[in-house]
Amino acid sequence: MKTQEKTTEVATTEPRKQGPSERFAQMVLNQFAEHFGNSTLEQSALQKRLIQAYFVKLDMVLKTAELNRMNKPEQYRDSVAVTWQNVNMEQLAVDVMLFSQIGLNPLSPNHLNLIPYKNNKTGKYDIGFLIGYKGMEVKARKYGLVVPTNIIIELVYANDVFTPKKKSASNAVETYEFEIPTPFDRGEIIGGFYYIEHFYKESNRLEILTLAEIEKRKPKYASAEFWGGEKDAYKAGKKTGEKEMIEGWFKEMCYKTIYRAAWNSITIDGNKIDSSFIAMENHEQHQAVEEVVHEEINEKANKTEIKIQLPKAEIMPEIKQADAMPANGQELPRGENANLVPGF
Repeated sequence: MKTQEKTTEVATTEPRKQGPSERFAQMVLNQFAEHFGNSTLEQSALQKRLIQAYFVKLDMVLKTAELNRMNKPEQYRDSVAVTWQNVNMEQLAVDVMLFSQIGLNPLSPNHLNLIPYKNNKTGKYDIGFLIGYKGMEVKARKYGLVVPTNIIIELVYANDVFTPKKKSASNAVETYEFEIPTPFDRGEIIGGFYYIEHFYKESNRLEILTLAEIEKRKPKYASAEFWGGEKDAYKAGKKTGEKEMIEGWFKEMCYKTIYRAAWNSITIDGNKIDSSFIAMENHEQHQAVEEVVHEEINEKANKTEIKIQLPKAEIMPEIKQADAMPANGQELPRGENANLVPGF
């Protein structure tokens, strides 16, 4: 009797092909390890997702910037396309790794703005990392010496009733009273305040800013699109010599100014400073953040060419393994960007 031989087919499963954002995350890790000579550096799954968010956001930014470049009259158009092939990838990889460790998510509103700038020395685009007002809070919570439990931020209008109660011999806890008797007719903005709350209420702190003090923090070249006011009128990409009034977003800009001042007032703990913090500080010191943003807005809105050379951040020459600890990021949107990045 013949024994029937059974053939067993072994199912083979092909490895899942990496998406573009995953390849970008791997490239960042490889470039970072090569830059610092640390091949053992690892990323958590959370930080990898956060790095992938940088890819998704920057891919959108580059496409928008390239579209704006092509919409310019040819005589004003830069000859270098704003594409992945023309980005300084080595510096980008280092910056993405360091900023992602802080927990700044470019897909979260007002965390971080990514802006490409032409570097005339290299002929490529450097990427500016401009921290938003919500990013200031992330920074303070991660590196603060004494992190508050909450910060209340309010604008005060002419018809509001605001009564500060400062700390004194008869008042152990600094506080205030704030009423809005006519919520739909509050009048003009006359100032604002922020109130820092701590677990121990005796440490609570009230800071008051007049309208003049708020406007004093306005960038030197503040754009009328944001702050309102007069701006040069343009026609066919050229100045007409006339002015036009822009309403802007004055209320929102005043609020954001107080918000930045509040979280920027938190004392930094020297023991928490790492390479990511130093990279972030260098980015802020090497450029007037608000001025760069407004110049970028003006450049896009008016179709006139503005070339800005962004200095590279000075990164610590050595980085400890502890500095590579994953940051407390946020849950990111799922899904892959359909467009592939060359070389990843």
